Amino acid sequence: MNTSLGNSARQLWAALRALLVLTLVCGVLYPLVVTGVAQGLMPGRANGSEITADGRTVGSELIGQRYDLPLKKGEDTAAPDLRWFQPRPSNGLGTNSVNTQYSLILSGATNRSGDNKELIDWVTAAKAAVVEDNSVPGHPVDPSDVPADAVTSSGSGLDPDISPAYARLQVQRVALRNHLDPARVQQLVEQHTDGRILGFVGEPRVNVLRLNIALRQLVDDARTS
Repeated sequence: MNTSLGNSARQLWAALRALLVLTLVCGVLYPLVVTGVAQGLMPGRANGSEITADGRTVGSELIGQRYDLPLKKGEDTAAPDLRWFQPRPSNGLGTNSVNTQYSLILSGATNRSGDNKELIDWVTAAKAAVVEDNSVPGHPVDPSDVPADAVTSSGSGLDPDISPAYARLQVQRVALRNHLDPARVQQLVEQHTDGRILGFVGEPRVNVLRLNIALRQLVDDARTS
């Protein structure tokens, strides 16, 4: 009996020692080392790829934001604020504000087939809205010029980027709404267009948040000049 009790005690003590050692190594030392290496080599990415403007964090370059007008009484969905470049469609994006909030439970695409009637109706309505919103006097938008990313969400539903084609399509509308020279707004788009990663991975893209921060600065400069 005593021998059995002693063996059980030794096994229990060995298990406790293993638990303490593994807790120290895996729960304390390893996270500290990983965090230290990440902060030392890539602090921006380690902290969420934050984007700052006017001394405050306004979002992340990895997660898109919406640019909507305040929700009016009786409205279920806020109308887009057409002074700004608009992101890809998504119900998961939070509204751009000082304290950016994301109305998310989960992210993801619609997962509907290409011939699904509901998806076709969504895309058709989205294309009509893009044409209407971006057609300005002297510069009507041809429906055939509306790129796919203007009417479809990304796989995550949180894409922070749009295609250069969609950004260019919005130039005339943004310039008119902000009383700016379209050529200057077009130049802004070109300055914020990123090429393929390493020259061959992915597609050229424009980060909407960074573009709109630059647009805000351009508007402010135009008002004070």
